[in-house]
Amino acid sequence: MFTDQVEIHIRSGKGGDGMVHFHREKFIPRGGPDGGDGGKGGDVIFEVKSTLNTLSAFRQNQKFKAEDGVKGGPSQMSGRMGKDLVIPVPPGTILFDAETNEIIGDLTQPNQRLIVCKGGRGGRGNQHFATSRNQAPRTAEKGAPNEEKRLRLELKLIADLGLIGVPNAGKSTLLSVLTNARPKIAAYPFTTLEPNLGVAEIDVNASVVLADIPGLIEGASHGAGLGHDFLRHIQRTRVLIHLLDGLSDDPFADYSQINSELALFDPNLAKKPQIVALNKIDQPDVQEKLPALQKQFKKLNVELTTISALARTNTRELLVKAYQILQETPELESFEAPMPVYKAKDDPRDFKVTREGSQEWRVSGTAIERAAAMTQWEHDGSVRRFQKIMETLGVDEALRSAGIQEGDTVAIGEFELEWQE
Repeated sequence: MFTDQVEIHIRSGKGGDGMVHFHREKFIPRGGPDGGDGGKGGDVIFEVKSTLNTLSAFRQNQKFKAEDGVKGGPSQMSGRMGKDLVIPVPPGTILFDAETNEIIGDLTQPNQRLIVCKGGRGGRGNQHFATSRNQAPRTAEKGAPNEEKRLRLELKLIADLGLIGVPNAGKSTLLSVLTNARPKIAAYPFTTLEPNLGVAEIDVNASVVLADIPGLIEGASHGAGLGHDFLRHIQRTRVLIHLLDGLSDDPFADYSQINSELALFDPNLAKKPQIVALNKIDQPDVQEKLPALQKQFKKLNVELTTISALARTNTRELLVKAYQILQETPELESFEAPMPVYKAKDDPRDFKVTREGSQEWRVSGTAIERAAAMTQWEHDGSVRRFQKIMETLGVDEALRSAGIQEGDTVAIGEFELEWQE
């Protein structure tokens, strides 16, 4: 089972105790102090393993403890250091303090290491406490205590290309055609309930990693379905292939919906390079609606590519085109220090309703204004989806509670709407 979020408890090793001991040897009746130092406790270290792509190993084991240091011995013998505990994680793992929600680290590079809990220092033996006045100290230190933390691990898949679109658009089929991945495929919504990764070869010397992100639904940016779980993975992809279902009632409205959800979840997602591909072009119904769709996308200065994942029509050309755009796209930033998470200080879903006249109202808020700015008002499907976003955010209910009447004007950003029940 794919796992991309877990909570675990980690504890470093306690330092070994120092020893109180005096040298004992034949013909030396009053040997000096020779108690050894305790060994340092083991650290808890997270290390990136590029062969991993899930956190499923943590489902069975959620408690991790490094080895304690061994206490010191006689004859100034130091105790053995506790072994470090190295915990392998996949690239793209972010470590949070589960109690404070503070980011501890972001692990993205192969073999990258991060010490999260340091082992306790070993206690000093009595040999260190001898003075001219106290030549036989019976004092030693105990080892320093360990550190422990409760962590939340989140995985954001790192991929060159991300396949996005509504459920049943054909993303899993396209992934299986382009790569060696074998995702579950069937003709019903939400076949894919977890992201899938695959590697596609461009030529002998070049390959790319593709991620099939499960289909997004209306309200995904607000947590509907498994929205947040899916959208999180898109943040780490460099180029998006936006796959449209050619047999959908309104592929253009689907395109608008997905882009609205991306921008509502994280404005940076809407800025990622996209290739828009209309799937199932081998079907006569899709060929019939193609000219009208091309006109709609041309108005947005978006080039519409046509493919058939099942028939493998233009799939290779799509991959090559995506690779060319990828070459022109900057690498994702590499974070040695903890990575900032896309999170506003205030909840972007908050909004405010104010009355500006006897029949004029204004709704202001980050999410609702962004949704309004990204809505294609000339298309009924886009308008209906905006209305559903208003319902999801609670704007409709707030306006009714404030006393809005039929025919009143509602301003949202630069747009004015007429209120109708």
